[in-house]
Amino acid sequence: MPGPPPLSRTQKGGLSPGARFALRKTGAALGTLLFVLVVNFFLFRLLPGDPIGMYTRGRNVPPEQLAELRAELNRPVLEQFLAYLGNPFSSTIDSAQFNRPVWELVTERIWPTLLLVGTAIVLASIIGVWIGIKAGWRNGKSFDKVSTGVTLTLYSMPEFWLGMILLIVFGVGVFGLPGIFPIGGISSPGVDTSSLAGWLDVAWHMVLPVATLTMVYLAEYALVMRSSLVDEMDEDYLTTARAKGLSDKFVRRRHAVPNALLPTITLIFLNLGFTVSGAITVETVFSWPGLGLLSYEALRGPDVALLQAIFLLFSIGVVLANLVADLLYAVIDPRVRQ
Repeated sequence: MPGPPPLSRTQKGGLSPGARFALRKTGAALGTLLFVLVVNFFLFRLLPGDPIGMYTRGRNVPPEQLAELRAELNRPVLEQFLAYLGNPFSSTIDSAQFNRPVWELVTERIWPTLLLVGTAIVLASIIGVWIGIKAGWRNGKSFDKVSTGVTLTLYSMPEFWLGMILLIVFGVGVFGLPGIFPIGGISSPGVDTSSLAGWLDVAWHMVLPVATLTMVYLAEYALVMRSSLVDEMDEDYLTTARAKGLSDKFVRRRHAVPNALLPTITLIFLNLGFTVSGAITVETVFSWPGLGLLSYEALRGPDVALLQAIFLLFSIGVVLANLVADLLYAVIDPRVRQ
């Protein structure tokens, strides 16, 4: 009697389920990016008021430059849109607030934000996952109760409020005690940041803003990891592993944690998308010269050309991070590809 046909790794068209999943997700990401470009172009043209007036407000702009701006805006919308799609990372209008090309401003603010928020996410994910594993595996015990209470308290705190508290206590000083850490900026005046002393100075300035973001982010990771692990505790495969005589630590490390990590990994990559956007409130509180502070300055203007460039960069960062999260999730859990 003939047996069932052998399973094939490829389907119709010669593509495996994993390749088709990757193509589908990549196509969705490209579609989202196209939608973002369309919205980014038309949204800022729908703002009320005269764009020339908004751009020149409070500034002495030469008549020749005003004529160029008016001629640019009077071009047919479709022509402007096609030119924008041709190179969205260029702008014929400089920043009204800084009087510099907007993408030059945005580019030089990227690395401080990546350094600040990236460091905070790495620290928060490591510490938060460790707390979540310990709390979930000891569900109902004293460590679980204390850590859950602390993480819930941290999670409920607004970032700017926690940052201001740390700034007052450890930066300014209270009760006659002097401040320990710098109160703002990325480095001390006159310090060469390309030298070893400069790196240490930057690290010293990072302590308070990184601590603020880490405490808020680790609470989120700890709570998600704990919840996922508690859900896995009653699964049959863990009972089977224990029945085989495996140690409790081995069952946790080899069987429970890998399955419970999936939602946390997704959350980490989703937060990576916001790494580019930075933390507007924290960068503003600590005067950190990143994209978050630049967003605040652009909103305060308002600086429409600068806002348009920042919005596009933030959107691209979130879409790419979501794509990486989807692809990585499919690698970790093959069921997602189906």
